Amino acid sequence: MRPPQTIRRAALLLALAAPLLGRAGPAGADIVYVLNSGDASITVLDGATREEVRRIPVLRETHHLVLTPDRRSLVVADSGGNELLFLDPATGALQRRERISNPYHLDYSPDGKFLVIASLRRDQVDIYDAEGPTLLQRLRLPDKPSHLAFRPDSRMVYVTLQGSRSVVAISLETRQPVWQAEVGREPAGILWHRGKLIVGIMGADHFAVLDPETRQVERTIPVGRGAHTIFAAPDGRVLYATSRVDSRITALDAATLEALHRWDLPGGPDCIAFDPEGRLWVTLRWIQRVAVIDPRTAQVETIRVGRSPHGIFVQPRGGG
Repeated sequence: MRPPQTIRRAALLLALAAPLLGRAGPAGADIVYVLNSGDASITVLDGATREEVRRIPVLRETHHLVLTPDRRSLVVADSGGNELLFLDPATGALQRRERISNPYHLDYSPDGKFLVIASLRRDQVDIYDAEGPTLLQRLRLPDKPSHLAFRPDSRMVYVTLQGSRSVVAISLETRQPVWQAEVGREPAGILWHRGKLIVGIMGADHFAVLDPETRQVERTIPVGRGAHTIFAAPDGRVLYATSRVDSRITALDAATLEALHRWDLPGGPDCIAFDPEGRLWVTLRWIQRVAVIDPRTAQVETIRVGRSPHGIFVQPRGGG
C-alpha cells in the first residue's frame, strides 16, 4: 500500500498537469490566482465573471508567489510543504517543482540574477541563482525574516526581521549582511520607494520611512493598527497600504505619502494585485474572501475563496 504522502503527491501532480485553458470563462478574461494558506490550495478565478473555475491542490501551506523575470512561470511558495511550484501563468498547468527549505516570502532581483527567499519559521534568508534555482548562500538571521525588497540596481536586498524589530541590509555582491536598523515592533511588508524604504510596523499603527543611507527612521505614516504591507499602483502615482487589525486600506500619494483615501474592509486585508483596468484585488485573511476595489468609483465587491487567503496574482488577458 502506498504511503499517504506518496498518494497526495501523485494526486497533486495529476491536478496540476491539467491545463486551465478552456475552463476559465470568456476568452481573453483575466485569470486571478489566490493562495489559500489555510486550505492547502490555490483558487483560480475568472476575472470577468468573478467565478471560481478551478481549485489547485498544494502540499501544505502557500503564502506568497512571484513571476519569473521572463514572465513565463508563476512561482508559488509552499512554505509548509518545503517546495516551489512553477506554473504556466496563462493556463495554471504545472511546469516543474523544486524542493526548497521553508519558502515564505520570495522575489527576484531587478537584474534577474538572484532569487531571494525569506524563511520566517527557520530564521534564514537564502540567496539562489535564479536560473536553477541553485542555493548560493544561506544566512541565519534571527528573528523571523519576513518580507523583502531590493535596491533597484540589485546591489542590495532588504529584509524585515519581525522578532528583532529591525531591517537588515544584505549585499548581493558579498552575500553577507551589511547593516541592521531598528524600525519598530514586528516589521512586516517593505517597499523601496524613491530612495527610501517604507516598512509596515505590524505591532503598531503606522508605516516607518527608513533612510537606507543614514539608517534612521525619518517619519511615520499613520494608517491603522496592524500596519502590514504596501503596494505601488502600476502607474506609480499611488501606494496602497494595508492594516490588518483595523481592517483598512489606505491610498497614499506617492510623492508626499499623505493619505488620499481609505477603505474599511472587514476581514483583515493583506496582499494586493492590480488588474489592467486599475482595480485592486485584495485578500481578506480572516473571512475567506477576496475584495475587488475600483479606486475610480470607490465601489467594492467581494468573492468567496478558500481559508486564510494570502498571496494573489492577476494574469492579464492576453498575457500582457
